[in-house]
Amino acid sequence: MATAKKPKKRRRRLMNKRSVVDSAVRNAASLSDGCNPELVIGAEFDGIFEMPIIKKPKKYVIPKNLVPFSKMEKADKKSFAVCEYENDVEFKDLLVNPDEYIEILKQYQGFISPDCSVYRDMPLAIQITNIYRSRAIGYCFQKHGVYVVPCVRWGDERTYTRKFLPEKIAFSGVEKNSIVSVGSYGQLKDRVNRYYFEAGMDAMMEELEPEIVLVYSKMPDYIEEEYPKTRFVEYPDWTSIVRNN
Repeated sequence: MATAKKPKKRRRRLMNKRSVVDSAVRNAASLSDGCNPELVIGAEFDGIFEMPIIKKPKKYVIPKNLVPFSKMEKADKKSFAVCEYENDVEFKDLLVNPDEYIEILKQYQGFISPDCSVYRDMPLAIQITNIYRSRAIGYCFQKHGVYVVPCVRWGDERTYTRKFLPEKIAFSGVEKNSIVSVGSYGQLKDRVNRYYFEAGMDAMMEELEPEIVLVYSKMPDYIEEEYPKTRFVEYPDWTSIVRNN
């Protein structure tokens, strides 16, 4: 009898270990298991990677200010649109449970779709996934009545040229001649980052020909001068807003 009980105890301990792992997997699945496919029900898709399309608004709304998601409770809802120009961990709750924020975000001037990280040293698959995630949440919120401006973020040349892919994936799911948002914060401090920011901006302007570009932080004057038909609207970063107040 003693020898029969030992395997049962051993199996029980193994099952307990599995349950911990399974729990972690389930939590991670909220982000990775199909990237919340329910978000894109009813969407139209763009390109070979089928990016959900964020539609051009019928009427443009130019927010007075932008507030990062993690600070939005500190901002006046009537004067701010919510953005995610901050570390991804700061808006992880939005990525995991986007439906919980739809009614809240309707109270603000608008919503910039998530600025999910698209680092140049990321595998291309992850860059594409994060672009998709931004479009999917943006589409879902727009479908439910939130005023949404697509955030456009690119990584290395594979995302904003056709040298490696048949399409400029960074711009898929965004309609032409519309309104977009970009974040330049931290992108102009050194020569390498500046090069990729400027190259991506030129590619975006050529591909999308936006009427309005909302800029979190500064846009170099020479870029604005190069595209006189586009209206660039600059916003101070949150740290500057707090310091000046």
